[in-house]
Amino acid sequence: MSISEKVIIITGASSGIGAATVKVLAQQHAKLVIGARRLERLESLKQALPNATIVPQQVDVTNYEDVQALVQTALDRFGRVDVFYNNAGIMPVNAMSVGARDEWQQILDVNVTGVLNGIAAVLPTMIKQQHGHILATDSVAGHIAVPDHVVYSGSKFAVRAIMEGLRQEQYQNNIRTTLISPGSVATELYQSIADKTHQQAEIDIEKQLGIGPVNIAQAVAFAINAPESVAVNEMVIRPTKQAI
Repeated sequence: MSISEKVIIITGASSGIGAATVKVLAQQHAKLVIGARRLERLESLKQALPNATIVPQQVDVTNYEDVQALVQTALDRFGRVDVFYNNAGIMPVNAMSVGARDEWQQILDVNVTGVLNGIAAVLPTMIKQQHGHILATDSVAGHIAVPDHVVYSGSKFAVRAIMEGLRQEQYQNNIRTTLISPGSVATELYQSIADKTHQQAEIDIEKQLGIGPVNIAQAVAFAINAPESVAVNEMVIRPTKQAI
């Protein structure tokens, strides 16, 4: 089944990698159901792609009912879900000694529970269909831990484990999994960093090294477009000059 025949749900679709993925997949004529908290951004994205099939819907991935409703919209409109891309994420940065427990909880709610909500909402449909593809945006930080990014890194290590466990549980139901692990990408993710020093450091790194979100979107499209007998399980995509 080519991308043009697939019904694809994308969360975190209002900016960055999510919005870039919408554009790339729209060019390949996918049927897209897109979700994010900022509905006006989603509507603008749809208006910018007038020839594409795009259904925008407001969703907070930390709210399971919201994610269920997003899946139901796809089913009501198209009758199936071929791909679910868990892309929503945040990246507050602080040393552990700061004890920013509210930030820690927010990271876990969005980056981990958000992915689990997506899996839980779509998996019954994919099992019934006996096919499907679940993707998640992870990070190089899900493979390597570095100072001041420890809790963020922990959330991404968790996503990596969840996606590998999902693969092992569901491959016999013809459900593929793909973990997308970007390095430095020039997006709005730095806006989720409250500490101004760390925020500026991230901005500087993105200016110096960051690749465009379209590069990640193209990798997502590659994984989705692989033959049904092929599962691209993990992709780590760094800027060439990124050391970590």
